[in-house]
Amino acid sequence: MTIGTLLVAIAVALSLVMMGAWSVALRSGRSGWIDAIWSFAIGGAGVVAALVPLAPGEPTARQILVAVLGATWALRLGWHITRRTLGGGDDPRYAQLRDEWGAAFRQRLFLFLQIQAACAFVLAVSMLVAAHNPAPHWRVGDAIGVLLIVVAIGGEAVSDQQLTRFRRDRTNHGKVCDVGLWGMSRHPNYFFEWLGWLAYGVIAIGPGYAWGWLALSGPILMYLLLVHASGIPPLEAHMLRSRGVAFRAYQARVNAFWPGPQRANRMEPS
Repeated sequence: MTIGTLLVAIAVALSLVMMGAWSVALRSGRSGWIDAIWSFAIGGAGVVAALVPLAPGEPTARQILVAVLGATWALRLGWHITRRTLGGGDDPRYAQLRDEWGAAFRQRLFLFLQIQAACAFVLAVSMLVAAHNPAPHWRVGDAIGVLLIVVAIGGEAVSDQQLTRFRRDRTNHGKVCDVGLWGMSRHPNYFFEWLGWLAYGVIAIGPGYAWGWLALSGPILMYLLLVHASGIPPLEAHMLRSRGVAFRAYQARVNAFWPGPQRANRMEPS
């Protein structure tokens, strides 16, 4: 298969999958299915992008490695969101969009999810570029990349579990989760998500492989989405509405994205 044919096939498939996610979300009334389907779609596209042979002698061990890493990430995150959605939990970001868009919600959500399909395409390309690095032997970059993804998947899983346990404790109702990793970053799950995509850039970049730099588009895009677009801004706006002064105090002492020590709290909640 040629690279052009593969890219077109992935783009079309992702667009169709997000059309399906749009239909499922509207029919079920649960927006959580959108993020679950998006996660599985990226993983599936990444596995295909990694394993499809584009040159003689492929697939290589590096292609298989990238496919396994991408599938592991997608299955863990997708299953976590699926369980949350089945349990009745939903993402307040989509509820806010429904309120903002009003009667145009269906049409604007469709376009929004096609933008998500385009973002998924960029992430799949990052995996493709990493998988097809032609370096013949195992490299230090491969080892570092694997370590980063293992840390990212583990850290995201731990942060998700900590938040779930905090919410299940009825004594924490109305409080802000600041336990464990949530005391080091207001969004540790987002940080580890970004870290995982950085790993593909580390695997891809190497001597004589100029295309490897293209893999950095994944972590750059993910950082912009999480920190400046559909991640932190709408979620923190919701938290300010629902938690008020307590969340402002949390913002004052804990970093938004990069993990670090807490600052002195000058805004103790009343």
